[in-house]
Amino acid sequence: MRLLGALRLPQRSPDVLVGVEEADDGGVIRLGPEMALVQSVDFMTPIVDDPYAFGAIAAANALSDLYAMGARPLCALNVCAFPSAGVPEPMLAAILQGACDKLQQAGAYLLGGHTVEDRELKFGLAVTGLVHPDRILGRAGARPGDLLVLTKPIGGGVVSTALKGGAAGEEDVQEMVAVMSRLNDLVDLLQACQVHACTDVTGFGLAGHALALARRSQVALRLHAGQVPLLRSARRLAASGWVPGGTRRNQQAVQQAVRFHPQVEEVDRVLLCDAMTSGGLLVAVAPEEAEALLAGLAERDTPARAVVGEVVAADPGTVQVVP
Repeated sequence: MRLLGALRLPQRSPDVLVGVEEADDGGVIRLGPEMALVQSVDFMTPIVDDPYAFGAIAAANALSDLYAMGARPLCALNVCAFPSAGVPEPMLAAILQGACDKLQQAGAYLLGGHTVEDRELKFGLAVTGLVHPDRILGRAGARPGDLLVLTKPIGGGVVSTALKGGAAGEEDVQEMVAVMSRLNDLVDLLQACQVHACTDVTGFGLAGHALALARRSQVALRLHAGQVPLLRSARRLAASGWVPGGTRRNQQAVQQAVRFHPQVEEVDRVLLCDAMTSGGLLVAVAPEEAEALLAGLAERDTPARAVVGEVVAADPGTVQVVP
């Protein structure tokens, strides 16, 4: 974001509703009085051994940006970098098929894509969706008194790191893949419950994405570490040292604005900063709407449906973490 801030950008059109300056989960441009286009892009290196699962996770991860903005997915383009030798064609085909099937599940069309040769395999998607200009979600709009609801457990970065080191069991991997490949297709429910703000939890960890929401909404958030759902092996693996480098960098990046209560254990501090791929949605909802939201999440059998904190007025742009 510092680099983008130094760019000499063209004069902004009034139809750009969310752009570089807002640094939200997706950009939004108005097409007409009742329609706006939402765009985002995300790609990554493999985090699981199964190529089909990797493609599905990459697609779900990219689509989450659209859902966090309140948009319905419309179409996508593949973005693929692969070594000229060493990656069998059936493996690449499985990655693409995993992504294609996940797009179909989301009701989006694959229109094509682009590939380049690289030393390391990378895959992702550029995604496009539609939203009514008056129903954009995103990180702005959280209000003091709102409750914070999380729709997936965290700890995927720790489990995927343990997988690379041979320390994750088969059940651990199956749970991680099921959670990461699950679509955050909850737009109808979020709109019905009048959610005030939303973001998806991915590479900057729950604490980092909560901080981004707090800054964009000009409020403070309070997270209750003991209420945050975890993948079942995440705590054990984190305590054993299976912590990705991205998680450590997240801890350094948020240390000034995320304030941990002394009684919050170190393993919880690590997990709250865990660099997770394709995590859940962090939602700010009015207390009177929270019960309906949680009931709706239960009907959809989301991987988690936990109240993990609240929005407070004091010290805007910060996150407090209590036990």
